[in-house]
This record gives sequence, structure tokens and C-alpha cells, in this order.
Amino acid sequence: MRFGIHVGQQNCGIDELRRLWTYADQNGFIWVSVWDHFYCRTDPAAPHFEAVPLMAAMACETRSIRIGCLVFAAAFRNPGLLAKSMVTIDHLSGGRAEVGLGAGWHEPEYRAYGYPFPPIRDRMDHLEESARAMTGLLTQETTDLDGRYVQLNNAYANPKPVRGRLPLWIGGTGERRTLRIAARYADGWNAAYVGPEEYQRKSTVLDQWCEKEGRDPATIERSVNVGFYMGATAAAAPAAIEKMHAQLQEEAVARADGQLTGGPAEAIARLGAYRDAGAEWVNLVIRPPVDWDALQAFVEEVMPALA
Repeated sequence: MRFGIHVGQQNCGIDELRRLWTYADQNGFIWVSVWDHFYCRTDPAAPHFEAVPLMAAMACETRSIRIGCLVFAAAFRNPGLLAKSMVTIDHLSGGRAEVGLGAGWHEPEYRAYGYPFPPIRDRMDHLEESARAMTGLLTQETTDLDGRYVQLNNAYANPKPVRGRLPLWIGGTGERRTLRIAARYADGWNAAYVGPEEYQRKSTVLDQWCEKEGRDPATIERSVNVGFYMGATAAAAPAAIEKMHAQLQEEAVARADGQLTGGPAEAIARLGAYRDAGAEWVNLVIRPPVDWDALQAFVEEVMPALA
């Protein structure tokens, strides 16, 4: 099993974020991603950094980790501009950038920044058009798309990615639309805050859509995001759970099955269950302030047990 870090870039300074992605790059993690939010959901006035410039900074300051966003909300980003941004970051990093797309969900951000927040069916249509557009822009000489949400007319997107293809991730667990879109377009699928049993069930649905779409399911990488609230020791675990409730508030209950809690021994058992459920890697979702003692314990005790 492999491991990444997914950071919610809120309530922190840039130096702590820089320390985190440098630590990941030097300590065996394969991935660091950011999220696409405009502000902290529990405190809109708190500091919050923008995703694309952070990815560019990571590209320049790391050497081995894959760099992504889980996930860009389709409505926030013109796919042509996003494709150009991601290819630029890909070249800055020497071919380590990856792009994630999702339908978006947090209505207050849409309203605050002047974006319409249509019903989920329309947001899924927007996601599918964006996935089609990104696939064309990143692989074809020119792209045309006359959609309801995306219009491209003989659009060039050069240079192309360093590796020839910049991997596209679809994030989400919707069984009727999201997983079918993943089967059609994605190089990787990511689910967040679900337990191992539910992850395995959703992964099976993705396999079924792949069969219907004529896609080999083994060609889609699979990862899961889990909240990182492990204690450095068993004795430190209760304090980490208190932090979880303080940071997540009502989400701590709603997403309890997708949080990594307890000490290192409990973490090893829990992550082993995700491995058995088909997750190729797990991303630790870290919301600053970072518990550096817990992260070090994870590197020293948990990662070797599951490698």
C-alpha cells in the first residue's frame, strides 16, 4: 500500500504548508494534493489559500511526489484555462502534475462568489462536459465541444503534458453519474470519508460501469481520502479525537467512518482493511495545524507495516 497527503489549506501560514509538502516529499509519500475551496467551511473569515498557485509552488519545491487537486469543482474553472494551468505545472514539476474534477457541492461558496448553484443533475452534466473537454485538450491537437456549459472551437492546448498524458481523476461516490463518468474518462478515482466496506462496494459499482463502457477496470487507479486524527501514541489518541470534533463539528459524526483515529496499531488495522477493499493508496487528509508527532509516528510505525 502507498500513501499520500491531502491538505485542506486553511487556518495556516504558507510556511506550514511548505513544510508539509517538503516533509511528504522526503518521507516516502507518493502524492500531495490540495482542495478547491474558497474558504474554511466552519469559519469563512479564516485564512485560506488558492489551489492552483499552491500546486505550482509544490511543483518547484519538490522532487518526487505527484501533485494534484482533489478535486476542482467543474463550475469554478473554465476547462481550457484549467488545462493550460495544469500543463504549465506539469512542466514545472518535470511531469508530476495530475488533475481532479468533481461536481462541486458547497452551496455557500457558490453564492458568496457569484456562481450559480444548479440542481445536482445540472452540476453532473457540467462535470461530464468538463471531463470531455479536459480529455480532448490534454490529448488532441485541437478540440471542439459545443456543450451547454463548455464551448471549445478549434482549441489548441500546447505544449502537451511531459508524459504525453496528464492523468485525470474523478472524485465522488455517486453511483448513477459520478462513477459512470469515471469509467468513461478517468485515469484515477478518489472517494473521500467512506469506510472500507462502503469503499469496496463503490469500487465494485465502478467495475460494473467499466464493463458497460467497455473499459478495463484495472486501468483506473483507486485511492481513498481519510481524515488524519491518529494520535502519536495510544495515550495521545483522545486529544486527537477532540481536535477532530473541534475542526469538523457536525461532520465528525456524519463522516465518522472515514476518519483515522486511535494510535498507530489501530491505524495499521484500519488501513489494512482499506487495502483489502481495493484501495491502492490512502491519502491522509490533514487540516492544519499539523500534528507533527502523529505524522512522524505514522511514517515510522504505520507505513512500514503496510508497505
